[in-house]
Amino acid sequence: MKPRVVIVSPALADANNGNWRTADRWQHMLSGKFHAIVQAQWPGQAPDCDALIALHARRSFPSIAAFRAAAPQRPLVVVLTGTDAYRDLPDDPDARQALKLADALVVLQEGALDRLPAAARRKTYVIHQSCRTLTPAKRPARLLKCVVVGHLREEKSPQTIFDAVAQLAPGAPVRIDHVGAPLDAGLAAQARALAGRAPRYRYLGALPHAQARQAIRRAHLLIHPSQVEGGANAIAEAVTAGTAVLASKISGNVGMLGAGYPGYFEWNDARALARMLERFAADHSLLAPLDRAIRARAGLFDPQTERNALHRLLSSLLEPKAVIQSGLGRARPRATPARTRNP
Repeated sequence: MKPRVVIVSPALADANNGNWRTADRWQHMLSGKFHAIVQAQWPGQAPDCDALIALHARRSFPSIAAFRAAAPQRPLVVVLTGTDAYRDLPDDPDARQALKLADALVVLQEGALDRLPAAARRKTYVIHQSCRTLTPAKRPARLLKCVVVGHLREEKSPQTIFDAVAQLAPGAPVRIDHVGAPLDAGLAAQARALAGRAPRYRYLGALPHAQARQAIRRAHLLIHPSQVEGGANAIAEAVTAGTAVLASKISGNVGMLGAGYPGYFEWNDARALARMLERFAADHSLLAPLDRAIRARAGLFDPQTERNALHRLLSSLLEPKAVIQSGLGRARPRATPARTRNP
């Protein structure tokens, strides 16, 4: 009989956000060897679940605490997906407690390791999110096509895009398509108003995932201006479509693209972003270093690599020979070296 794994996600399909994308993808990746289901919370019956994977330490904490109390010897994996690593730690007591209760922790890019206490890092794995490779599209020679993919909310810093559009030189051949649900009414109003007065900016609202991926594929650049990121799906989707990235220089983006990536701007620096866009629009050959850099990172986001890492992690936690009993009577991994990318 296949082990039954519950993936708890604070967001389900109707949210169409990063947590849901991760949960949905992992459910499919685990199928075959495991029976995996995605739920908003743990159903509360230990016999129905051999292991729990909880996305987001703070938002999923009720499920984390309930599962650990009801099933102290069953594996618990907590995945730090973004704001829990970069905002909730170290001030939120639920997030801190989630780290202690977990048998294993997962972060989605290497930069997040630096946010964790040493004891937590020793049981933490880096598993990069992946997506299917797309053949790069043919892009126009006389226009710089850019896309922003992220729901309109503060963490995604859409204001930086609005301000950069306002600062672009009038004749610069730049077009920016902005994809994302209007989660913040004020930001959505700004986006619609900007689209009404600036033809180079189009606010497309929420799009189905396949359409958003095609918008990325057809662009010269994905612009990713976020203030906080745990491991952006949009960056992985750009890299695997051969689309270069301009990203805010924050830990979550650097952890995915690498410290030496040549396409960073300082967070909230709309002027710097506008000047970069003008340079690339004037000479598309300047994109070549970014293109080379993303090709070098593409292997990190391979679906088979992510699938293998998940299977190895869960198998190591579920196999009796791979665990020892702690003083609390809870099964824990025998060896989970810190800073390991793929368990």
